[in-house]
Amino acid sequence: MAAPKDAKGPGESGPDADTGGASGAGWSGTTALAVGGGALLLLAGVLLGVRRAGAGHGDGHDEEKRVSTQAGATAGDGTGRRGRTAGTRKVAALLTAAAAVGTLTALPARAAESAPPPAYSFDPAAQRIAGAASSADAKPMDPGKTYRDTLKKDGKLYYRLHLDTLRNSYVSAVAVPQPGGKTAYGDGFKITIQDGSGTTCGYQDVSFGSGEYVRPLTAYAQRIVHPDVSSCQEAGTYYVIVERESDATSTPDDWELELQHVTEPLLKQNGPDKLPDSWPSGTPEPVAGEPRERQGGNGFHDAVSLDTGEWRADIRPGQTLFWRVPVDWGQQLFASAELGSSDKGDDLVSYALALGLDNPARGFVDLQTVGFSGDPATATLAPRRPVDHKNRSSYESATTGMRFAGWYYLTATLSPEIAQEYGDGPVPLILRVTVRGDRRQGPGYDGDPGVFQVTKDDRKAAASGATGAEVTGDSTMVAVAAGGLGLGTVLLVGLGGWTLWARRAAR
Repeated sequence: MAAPKDAKGPGESGPDADTGGASGAGWSGTTALAVGGGALLLLAGVLLGVRRAGAGHGDGHDEEKRVSTQAGATAGDGTGRRGRTAGTRKVAALLTAAAAVGTLTALPARAAESAPPPAYSFDPAAQRIAGAASSADAKPMDPGKTYRDTLKKDGKLYYRLHLDTLRNSYVSAVAVPQPGGKTAYGDGFKITIQDGSGTTCGYQDVSFGSGEYVRPLTAYAQRIVHPDVSSCQEAGTYYVIVERESDATSTPDDWELELQHVTEPLLKQNGPDKLPDSWPSGTPEPVAGEPRERQGGNGFHDAVSLDTGEWRADIRPGQTLFWRVPVDWGQQLFASAELGSSDKGDDLVSYALALGLDNPARGFVDLQTVGFSGDPATATLAPRRPVDHKNRSSYESATTGMRFAGWYYLTATLSPEIAQEYGDGPVPLILRVTVRGDRRQGPGYDGDPGVFQVTKDDRKAAASGATGAEVTGDSTMVAVAAGGLGLGTVLLVGLGGWTLWARRAAR
């Protein structure tokens, strides 16, 4: 998702030189709320109709007043009946309109071509935190928590960590610029973990690279506990620093941040960490068969699960789609993304598609881009070593990124310039994913691996296409959708019965 800037040794993390978002199954939150809204309108119509029809059983004076007020008719034998008929027609019209609203809003939403692409989907459980301008005022970040903050142009924010000597720590940041912004070469941000003396424990520096359009950027920093590392080994207070780098000509809008702190247990016993000189770097044969629909999510939180296969999605100009793939110890991940051809022109759009890879701690691993000129165009990730705990000993940052098992994230971003040359409608995208190699035993963690493992449930989620939100039990919108559908069904049944009763009362 980000173009890297530089690299560091094993104790730090920095990417290599520059190279170069309706999700999953189920109803969207917007659709669910629309169903509920339509159902409520329907309920209002039913209640109003029952009230008016029921009032017709009063005496003549009540009927006279009701007709005069609601239908604008004068009192009398004939006008009373006309008043009841007019009132019934009004109620029926209201119910018809409400039913129409409920029916239309219940349909799966398809954005108009002129509408902006969906916004980044932040974790709804994320807590707001205010990054400080000084380490002395930094607010603490707890392990296992996700946070939200705002990063201004050329801003620098401090957060506090309380770390022990029993687990490694990783803090990631997803920077989300405002859509439509402009960037210059080198624009991006850096995330660092420091100890109390200002010593850098680890960092990652990412940028938009050659692309002149904004998109979500992801990076992480780490503090590793290891006997061969001389610094950052004491228990105590550490600091996370997030600092933004922007050219004077770049869009000055604030960036929203999604921050996450995760930990990794140490090994029961440290062993040799030398990597083998040779490894299977050949690209596997393409997956056979027809592409299956698997639309990506709009953020890490609702990333759509994938396994080996050929997958079809639609991507809008300026949009970033998110998927996740479980990769276990000893396995390799290969992925490519192909833009479908267009008959609307042949103008070249440089860096039209960006295909990124991030690891389970949301650390940047790789990014590849490709131009588009109307013919099919494919961006392919570089082959990477199998997932291995020993990868962290490498001086190549992309290799150190493949340091643990878990969910690896694929992102695809389509340049907004595509809209100028080929229209702002969705472009077909084919994602080819291969997970190769037999699963191996883990490295022998001295504790619960947390997110750094692949479970049976993870493999089931990859097969079914469940989103990260569904797997982690984020059932809020599912409940809203079910409630909206249930209420709508009950009211439609009630509407049928009331209509029959109203017609008999009118007679």
